[in-house]
Amino acid sequence: MIRKTLAVALLAATQANAVEYNQFQPERSQIAFTSKQMGVAVDGRFRKFAATLSFDPARPAAASARIDIELASIDAGSKDADDEVVGKQWFNTKTFPTASFVAAGVKPLGGDRYEAVGKISIKGRSQDAVLPFTVKQDGRTATFDGSLVIKRLDFAIGEGPWADVGTVANEVQVKFRIVAAAK
Repeated sequence: MIRKTLAVALLAATQANAVEYNQFQPERSQIAFTSKQMGVAVDGRFRKFAATLSFDPARPAAASARIDIELASIDAGSKDADDEVVGKQWFNTKTFPTASFVAAGVKPLGGDRYEAVGKISIKGRSQDAVLPFTVKQDGRTATFDGSLVIKRLDFAIGEGPWADVGTVANEVQVKFRIVAAAK
C-alpha cells in the first residue's frame, strides 16, 4: 500500500511539474542560412516565418512541430540577390510562396539534445529530413537551436544556368532558433 501511494504521489508531482512549450515567439526567433558562391560563404536569413509547436521535455515522443517560411521574405545580402532568388529559376515564390518543415516525431538523444524526424517541402518537392536540435529551458521559456544541410538541387532551387554547383554550391546550411513560452 505504501509503495502504491508513493507511486501515485510521484506521478502527480511529475505531472504538476510538466511544462509544455507551445507559444511561438517570432520576435525572438530566427531562421538563417549560409550558401557558397564561387567558394565564398554568403549569409542570409528569412524575415517572416511561423512555427506551431508543442514540446514537453518529459514527453518528447508526443512533441509536434511545423515551421512555415515565407520565401519572399528572404534577405540574401542585397536587393539584387533578393530579387533574383524569388524568381522562377530559384524559389519561384509566385507559384510556391512558402517552404515548410513538419515533424512526424521527436527522439531524445540525451541531455538537451534531440532529433526531429519529418519532411521538408520546398518548391513543390518534399524530402525526408532529420533535424538535430538542442533545447535550453529558462523558466517558462525554451529556446530550440539547430541546423541541417540541404541540397538545393533536390528542391530545384537554382535551375537553368544556376544549376552549376561550381558557381553556387549545392549544399546550403540552414540554422534556426525557435523560442517558445509555456502557457
